[in-house]
Amino acid sequence: MATVNEILADEAVGHAVDLQQYSAGVLQRMVALLNAVDTDLAAALAEALERMPAESFTVERMDALLASVKELNAQAYAAVSQALEGELQALAEYEAGYQLSLFEEVIPEPVQVRFPIASVTPAQVYAAAMSRPFQGRLLRDWASQIEAGRMTKIREAVRVGYLEGETASQIVRRIRGTRAEKYADGILQRPRRDLMAVVQTAIGHTASVAREQFVETNQDIIKAERWVSTLDNKTSEPCRIRDRLQYAVGTHKPVGHKIPWLAGPGRIHWNCRATSTPVTKSWRELGIPIDEMSPGERASMDGQLPAETTYSQWLQRQSAARQDQVLGPERGRLLREGGLKLEDLYSPTGQWLTLDELRKRDAEAFTR
Repeated sequence: MATVNEILADEAVGHAVDLQQYSAGVLQRMVALLNAVDTDLAAALAEALERMPAESFTVERMDALLASVKELNAQAYAAVSQALEGELQALAEYEAGYQLSLFEEVIPEPVQVRFPIASVTPAQVYAAAMSRPFQGRLLRDWASQIEAGRMTKIREAVRVGYLEGETASQIVRRIRGTRAEKYADGILQRPRRDLMAVVQTAIGHTASVAREQFVETNQDIIKAERWVSTLDNKTSEPCRIRDRLQYAVGTHKPVGHKIPWLAGPGRIHWNCRATSTPVTKSWRELGIPIDEMSPGERASMDGQLPAETTYSQWLQRQSAARQDQVLGPERGRLLREGGLKLEDLYSPTGQWLTLDELRKRDAEAFTR
């Protein structure tokens, strides 16, 4: 029989996998909002350049003519910021409820009688996520920076184009990219990647804040947070060195080691896929009399920590249906037949998840 800590660790990995897939859908929607303006932006840029012959080029004139382009760029990022805020508010609400449901499901009833599981409110989670920086800045500051950064790239491309004698159409094509390459070869591709990094890290950041607030609220039964780098330990040295290390609840001071928490899992670096799992106190540490718990309940709350697990090991012990959710039916079949290599298993490539699908999948996990 698995212990509570083993179940929590296993669910932490599964939930992190699902969050990655949910994140993929959010990324698609945010980039689509940005791309929706690109046609108008390219048209405005072409019109501005046609009004500025090479012989009349000055930086001041260029800035004046690019005012409409700058306005369209600002509108695009305003739409992205508004949509992302809505996504993160919904995610904060979901994550607060998920943590509560998970604990109510796995913590033995005698423990809950003495130590009722406390919830955190979505408003608390969202406010905390917005007020805590990740990668050195608040979310609103990142949004402002990438908006300004994209406009700077456009402006510099125009300036260089005039200096090198390019035509207006050549400048526009270099900035936007070509249809043949689905516009991925243009200067605007880099800001798209920047946006994707911010969005994915913001999602991990919000989920981490929800988890940390819930753990701190329930520290009467939780003694530590354990870093879990199952999904990130092949690509990231900061996560690899922290894998399975414990940190104090609330303060995140190292427990039994000297490696600092820094920004924490989900935000210690861009696109971080690490997570954390709570370490519950044993029934003895909780001071629960032996006769109030069955032998099975005492065994589940013995304080034992789960062994190290790799992503492939985690996948191997999941049900066939769960493997197909994560990998897709064909890759899931190959996994079960032994035709999939370890490196193929490392990055989940299942379908995008909506928040409703994420909620349904986690509910199914509780019944396994």
